[in-house]
Amino acid sequence: MIRSAGIEVGLRAMAGSYAEAVNMRRTGVRFRSRAVRAPTGVVLLLLAAAGAAETKPPYVERLSPALDAIVPRDAAIDVIATGFDWAEGPLWLPEQHMLVFSDPPANTIFGWREGEGVSTWLKPSGYTGERPRGGEPGSNGLALDARGRLILCQHGDRRIARMAASLDEPAPEFETIAARYDGHRFNSPNDLTIDSKGAIWFTDPPYGLEGGPDGPGRELDTLGVYRVAPGGEAELVVGNLTRPNGIGLSPDEATLYVSNSDPERAAWMAYRIDADGTVGDGRLLFDATAEVARASGLPDGLEVHSSGNLFASGPGGIFVLSPAGDLLGRIVTGAAAANVAFDEDESTLYITADDRVLRVDLR
Repeated sequence: MIRSAGIEVGLRAMAGSYAEAVNMRRTGVRFRSRAVRAPTGVVLLLLAAAGAAETKPPYVERLSPALDAIVPRDAAIDVIATGFDWAEGPLWLPEQHMLVFSDPPANTIFGWREGEGVSTWLKPSGYTGERPRGGEPGSNGLALDARGRLILCQHGDRRIARMAASLDEPAPEFETIAARYDGHRFNSPNDLTIDSKGAIWFTDPPYGLEGGPDGPGRELDTLGVYRVAPGGEAELVVGNLTRPNGIGLSPDEATLYVSNSDPERAAWMAYRIDADGTVGDGRLLFDATAEVARASGLPDGLEVHSSGNLFASGPGGIFVLSPAGDLLGRIVTGAAAANVAFDEDESTLYITADDRVLRVDLR
């Protein structure tokens, strides 16, 4: 499987629709396969290059002195777990002293504890049907609500759901929070964040649809960003992005950040949120389109630090961006980065990247 977004772009230029025939899940470009013809020698060469590109050890690239205040110069970066199909949606559980994270193709949430390693924490996590299902059926983004309950983006069941069981005794028992907009099923809810009033903000790209982004099961033309107030229905707040993905809120909840994982417009957007909750026009925060050809990955999951800076998955690793859109530096992960999470006091950053999970000491 070709993992490099740069290689994908080269193939697209060389073979037209070839990129659309390759499963690019591990770069954030999740195209589905169909019969393809490509020169065998070229494919082997590109596969070798992709493999070589992912052997680099992780490191911090410093582009501004301001980065030192949040990522110390002596910050350690460790790979704490490996062997997953596609690690996503990390979430720190403070009372359990545990990291949980999704593996969408495996329909599983794994847990990791210091000194204990990895265990299967919840299965199934995103698809509860009895009929065997292809694609990426599992959960993706995870969050805790104000009562400490697990909220999940479920690809296979195409909904935002709440786990009915406790975090200490997890079980695949779910309650639907939102499954439709305007009477139509969501595509495959991908990532989410919850504000101080309990409203859930989430993205709905097509990556988890069985049969691909334009498969027969798709019911919504819009790839949207939605908000669900407690007890309410889903409200479309952004409807003009081509591949909305990661999502986060500024500390004062006056700005909504959304990543767009389209290789032709790989960017992060910022949207003003008015006092009445209305979302204004977006502004471009940072455009990483030029980086797509040089490194694996695309704008994906993100978290907003209490300082207001963003830690955002992108080409080559984690982009650390200021609220003004200045690139302070990058945590180069050595594999396509998918998402990030802080622990309760922001002393540790966890990164899911392709088949592995990394830990970065922040202070």
